[in-house]
Amino acid sequence: MVAFQAKDQIKNVGEVLLSVRNLRIYYGREPALIRAVDGVSFDIKRGEITALVGESGSGKTTIALSILSLLPPAAKIVEGDILFKGRSILHLKSREMQRIRGKEIGMVFQEPHSYLNPLIKVGDQVAETLILHENIGKEEARSRVINIFEKVRIADPQRIYHYYPHQLSGGMAQRVGISIAIACNPSLLVADEPTSNLDLTVQSQILHLLKNLSKELGLSVLLITHDLGVVSGLADRVVIVYAGKVAEEADVYSIYTNPQHPYTEVLLASSRVAKIKSNIEASGFLPDLRNPPAGCRFSTRCPYVLEKCSSEPPEVRGPNNSRVYCWLRGG
Repeated sequence: MVAFQAKDQIKNVGEVLLSVRNLRIYYGREPALIRAVDGVSFDIKRGEITALVGESGSGKTTIALSILSLLPPAAKIVEGDILFKGRSILHLKSREMQRIRGKEIGMVFQEPHSYLNPLIKVGDQVAETLILHENIGKEEARSRVINIFEKVRIADPQRIYHYYPHQLSGGMAQRVGISIAIACNPSLLVADEPTSNLDLTVQSQILHLLKNLSKELGLSVLLITHDLGVVSGLADRVVIVYAGKVAEEADVYSIYTNPQHPYTEVLLASSRVAKIKSNIEASGFLPDLRNPPAGCRFSTRCPYVLEKCSSEPPEVRGPNNSRVYCWLRGG
């Protein structure tokens, strides 16, 4: 049985593993061009958990899919770059990206039952990843899968190996999904709403598992979520996105105790673990990304809106190792 080993690069904790630079991803064509991601930049450091947080339609999943070159045909990257280990991966050929996807970058999707093959035993599905990327035989792959199932806290892994997806609960299916994602001991795990539609107890278990895996394997994690409540005690840094743009970025403690952007306050007010009390409310909906506001995109909903918020894009501000795009805050 082959035991998992933490990546050598964990010795270099703090170095940038993945860098998203001025990324712009649009859907459709003029005059109905949708600016889903419009100038987003952030870094993920080695060994850190970074949470990308925003409501549905903010561009989170589009960003996640672009990192793995899994964007739908309607999406077009019009500007920017994504660097992984210092190398641009945005325009790699399909074969080159396939070597990275699954082996160097793993992904955990929403709704695990929807992407697990219902006709193949779950253990064999994890084994397929190992056989594809590591060129090993079936028996060795099976032994490795048992080890991986133990790592993700699947009880009685030899029995579960032979289960089909329909025999698994949502939480157990997600553990299998995580097993596929970490099978080849990647450097980065992208987890897109990994606890959606799970009950609170199972959500907590899955999030705790991700944190433990990050520590044990030296794994960087990009956690995509709409709920600030799930990142408390899990993430190291938080990037708040709204309508295709970054609103705020800071360490998790600062986000919870001293949020700078009004939209961050809105998200906190709706979470169940907020460290501050806020009466802020935001009426209305996300702006139409075919014709977004000329100034701050949150200006149509912000209770603190100033005159220039509607006409001038906010400059980046922020204390220490943080940033906020807001005319009112962060100065």
